Amino acid sequence: MDNTQIAKEVIEALGGRDNVRSVAHCATRLRVMVVDEDKIDKKKAESIEKVQGAFFNSGQYQIIFGTGTVNKIYDEVVSLGLPTSSTGEQKAQAAKEGNAFQRAIRTFGDVFVPLLPAIVATGLFMGVRGAINNDTILGLFGTTSKAFSASNFYTYTVVLTDTAFAFFPALISWSAFRVFGGNPVIGLVLGLMMVNSALPNAWDVASNAAKPIMYFGFIPVVGYQNSVLPAFFVGLLGAKFEKWLHKKVPDVLDLLVVPFVTFTVMSALALFVIGPVFHSVEDYVLAATKFLLHLPLGLSGLILGGLHQLVVVTGVHHIFNLLESQLIAADGKDPFNAIITAAMTAQAGATLAVGVKTKSAKLKALAFPAALSAGLGITEPAIFGVNLRFGKPFILGLVAGAFGGWLASLFNLAGTGFGITIIPGSLLYLNGQILKYVIMVLVTTALGFALTYFFGYEDEEEQAEETVKETEETKAAAETPVEVTDDVLSAPLAGEVVDLKSVKDPVFSSEAMGKGVAIKPSGNAVYAPADGTIQIAFDTGHAYGIKTDKGAEILIHIGIDTVSMNGDGFDQKVKADQKVKKGDVLGTFDSAKIAQAGLDDTTMFIITNTADYASVSPVASGTVAVGDDLLEVKK
Repeated sequence: MDNTQIAKEVIEALGGRDNVRSVAHCATRLRVMVVDEDKIDKKKAESIEKVQGAFFNSGQYQIIFGTGTVNKIYDEVVSLGLPTSSTGEQKAQAAKEGNAFQRAIRTFGDVFVPLLPAIVATGLFMGVRGAINNDTILGLFGTTSKAFSASNFYTYTVVLTDTAFAFFPALISWSAFRVFGGNPVIGLVLGLMMVNSALPNAWDVASNAAKPIMYFGFIPVVGYQNSVLPAFFVGLLGAKFEKWLHKKVPDVLDLLVVPFVTFTVMSALALFVIGPVFHSVEDYVLAATKFLLHLPLGLSGLILGGLHQLVVVTGVHHIFNLLESQLIAADGKDPFNAIITAAMTAQAGATLAVGVKTKSAKLKALAFPAALSAGLGITEPAIFGVNLRFGKPFILGLVAGAFGGWLASLFNLAGTGFGITIIPGSLLYLNGQILKYVIMVLVTTALGFALTYFFGYEDEEEQAEETVKETEETKAAAETPVEVTDDVLSAPLAGEVVDLKSVKDPVFSSEAMGKGVAIKPSGNAVYAPADGTIQIAFDTGHAYGIKTDKGAEILIHIGIDTVSMNGDGFDQKVKADQKVKKGDVLGTFDSAKIAQAGLDDTTMFIITNTADYASVSPVASGTVAVGDDLLEVKK
């Protein structure tokens, strides 16, 4: 099938030209804004030749074609009359999609998601300390828990575990200022003011070891060490107030007046109005959350475990970030994490069952990586790529998730942090809970697998479609043989090697684009990893496609969703069809600007023609320099 025919089928699957608001593309995906999602024939879209997967993300319907191909399909759909827009414009439009509640929850997610690395790491430290801080373990080292608690090393562990939560309002206010367009440093300082040591510590006040300071005879003021909502609204209102001041204050006085007035007004509001009011609101929210989590007979786990992945599909699941952060800040533990883990584990089991039962090579290639991705805590490929596509696996996954959540509640499981689940999440349960956690995960996975294998999936229709496709693909392959040879490809940039499956983008982590590795960069330039020809050089400078002289087709993708920056912070040095030598500079990028945009600069190094090789294997770990051996491909 030629690209023109594929483009026609794409438009038809999208519900026709009238259902498409705009179309754009990045290095791998066609990104479509539609008028009515219900008019999309998702099954047809996923079955179109050359489509490697499709799913909704950030208000866009994203159809994965892969490097090179996506450019051609984009040109064809545009020539057939689809309206265009930049990915940045689409992102702005996506932010407006949904009702007011959905937009509000999306905003909560935008604020809390950048804080997850710090919370995850702190939670892991808590889990490890809990695992070793008992007399049985410490006895192996000739000490006791009482002696360990009095040691300098224990003090160091307190620094590791308590810092993020002691200054959590500062982190939230910083992130909120960033999201709402203010100066994040002003937000950071306002947050630090809310936990200043001159104020009575919130934990001391809660334990009656200290009393609030009474202002004006009726306003109690304390530190906000265990608060979330006050800092969020300080960040929201502070950022908007600062932006308003920038418009009113003459440029010559801006640097002096705007920060001074912002600090003066917002610090007073934070301590005397926003803090007391929203701290009270927060107490009610926390009380309601704890009431739900303490329903008898494990009912909370049954309800939440059964509904969580439905919430994920609606896109408002970031509300759990707020509730989990409140629980951790208040109690140092998170029962939601175990219930959410059960819900995600069930979907992984259902996807695995589809992969085992199907005879379709294409579906197996999608289901197995998606199940693994779900096991690592990213369920979108499993949900949108497999389970929702066939319906019953998703529903039976919800049933298994409800049972797993019920089990988690009966076991009283509670993580020492949040943000990671299933396999990596096990590190949050090292404080004496790990056996129960493993039992819950294994039982839930087995139930999701068994229900789907026996009752949730039939393979006949999929196999019939695959037979036709295999015939067409075999014929096409015979007409265009691929010549590849063994090779060792070098690192295109300096940094820390990262497992591709841990990357926070389901298209890459599921290996739908091909096998490879990722690098967390320490430099600001990208170099050719081998002699070859540039196939793709985006004007935005965020991605490059190279075909080496030995046949490897490589995608180097700088950062996650960095196409939305529209080239800001990137400088492209090469163009399509240009010959390059190993070590030639392809382009440069500014990691600071990527961070300011709230994006991740992790760079993917993908072999997009992985199917042409018997093996694609990393040969490096840890830190690499430009030119070091990175990836081996064998025919």
